[in-house]
Amino acid sequence: MPLANRFSRTMAPIAMLPKVLQAPLRSLVLGRFVPFVGTAGLRIEELTHERAVITIANARHVRNHIGNVHAAAVALLAETASGFVVGMNVPDASVPVIKTLRVDFLKRPQGAMRAVAELTPEQLEAIRTTPKGETPVRVTVSDGTGREPVACEMIWAWVPKRR
Repeated sequence: MPLANRFSRTMAPIAMLPKVLQAPLRSLVLGRFVPFVGTAGLRIEELTHERAVITIANARHVRNHIGNVHAAAVALLAETASGFVVGMNVPDASVPVIKTLRVDFLKRPQGAMRAVAELTPEQLEAIRTTPKGETPVRVTVSDGTGREPVACEMIWAWVPKRR
C-alpha cells in the first residue's frame, strides 16, 4: 500500500474525478503548491507513486529565439516530473531536494515536450523507509514528433525536515 504523505493525500481525491478533469485540476493545484510550475504552464497529465507524466506546450511564453521550447523550460519539465514522483513518496518528516540536474540536448526538439519520470519498486522502498538518502530518477523527455532529443539525469535526495 502506498505511503500517504501530505502531498499524496492532496492528490488522491483528484484521481476519483472524471479523467477529463484530472490533468487540469492537478495542474492547478500543483501550480499553486509550486508557483513556478503554474507560471510556466506545465500540465500534469499523470501523477502516481510510481510515475509522473508532465507536458509543456510550445507556447510563445516558453519559446527560445529559434521557436522551440526554451532549454530552461525543458529542464524545469524534467526536474518537475522527477521531483513530483519523488515527492509523492517522501515521508512527511522529510523533504525532497534535487542534488543533480543534468540535461543534455542531443537534437533540436520540435513542438510540445513531454517528460516521464518513473521509480522502481526498490527506489520506492528506499524512499519510504530510509530517513535520509538519494536516488537517481529516470526521466524520458520526448518532443512533439515522439523523438527523445533530450537526455536527463536527475538525482534526488531526501533529508529530515529541520525542526
